[in-house]
Amino acid sequence: MYLVAIAWVYVVLMMAVAEATSSNGTVLGALFTFLLYGVLPLSIVMYLMRTPHRRRVQRAWEAKEEAQQPEEAAAKKEDSPG
Repeated sequence: MYLVAIAWVYVVLMMAVAEATSSNGTVLGALFTFLLYGVLPLSIVMYLMRTPHRRRVQRAWEAKEEAQQPEEAAAKKEDSPG
């Protein structure tokens, strides 16, 4: 996944350099080329590809919370008078 992202950034960087150094290109055009062809799409793709990992982490965190909850309830019963 990261190899593809690095390769895409390289390609877009070369596109931006070509835009900046061409006879009718501008640095502003190169900047927008880099942002609109590189950073924006790549950030969306990387976010979508990390979704399964984020879900696994969230489920593990919820399972940990559920496992701790009965232990805390038992500890409170032992501490309460009566």
